[in-house]
Amino acid sequence: MLSLTADQRRALRAKAHALNPVVSISQHGLSESVLKEIGASLDSHELIKIRVYNDERAVREMFLETICEQLGAAPVQHIGKLLVVWRPAAEGNAPKPRRKRSEPRRTKRSFQGATRA
Repeated sequence: MLSLTADQRRALRAKAHALNPVVSISQHGLSESVLKEIGASLDSHELIKIRVYNDERAVREMFLETICEQLGAAPVQHIGKLLVVWRPAAEGNAPKPRRKRSEPRRTKRSFQGATRA
């Protein structure tokens, strides 16, 4: 299991605030297929939220600890029924940054008021 400093954890919590849960753990608990899906999500996103549909806090803490130990991840936050987990991407699997448009998209309206030279 990875460990984070307080500053790293704070920065990751801020990034995770806008994220939606990508994996859910429901009545069947933490199965191998759920662990595999969490691993795949961590490979593609690095930072993920997991929703746990269980009312007992001790069970959710056990899930968080198991996930982090088996997948080599770091626990970022456990708040209510949401778990936030981070694992750095491997060298070849780093997520690609989103490409920003350098120019605004052209529409019909942008040509209506234009004059010809």
